[in-house]
Amino acid sequence: MAQDVRIITTGGTFDKQYDAISGELTFRESQLPRILGQARCTLTVHLEGPLAVDSLYMTEEQRQEIANACLHSAEDRIVIIHGTDTMCNTAAVIARTLASEHTKTVVLTGAMIPYSLEGSDAIFNLGCAISAVQLLPAGVFLTMSGRIFSWDNCRKNKEKGIFEPIDSARLAY
Repeated sequence: MAQDVRIITTGGTFDKQYDAISGELTFRESQLPRILGQARCTLTVHLEGPLAVDSLYMTEEQRQEIANACLHSAEDRIVIIHGTDTMCNTAAVIARTLASEHTKTVVLTGAMIPYSLEGSDAIFNLGCAISAVQLLPAGVFLTMSGRIFSWDNCRKNKEKGIFEPIDSARLAY
């Protein structure tokens, strides 16, 4: 039997949209309801959006706010939509906050290209995260480009534009 899943949106490239007036990618409203409808997701999903911030500008207080939202969530399965630049930093804060809370499975994901633009990886990454959060044990993980990483064995390789393990001998899943 499927459990309820909470999805927490924090902003990041995933939810950015092109603003024709400013010529920039900006935040308006979350794309998640549209994506979940398009994907025909049949899980009970509870959406929560405490932030809409580029992760490069995210403060430690905001990271802690995300971690506290996980800690106090009624659901044990949580997906977090996050900017890719500092996703690993937020995962570490969540892992420290949940250290004594052994029932939650948290999976962070994002997108290298916004959902609103052609060629986006947002839907694929969200689908991987929703599947992963249902199958992984309690803990904090990241999923990008079809790979799953433990929170403490992941980094964004900005030269290659991919996520990779820090220690390739210790792959997560």
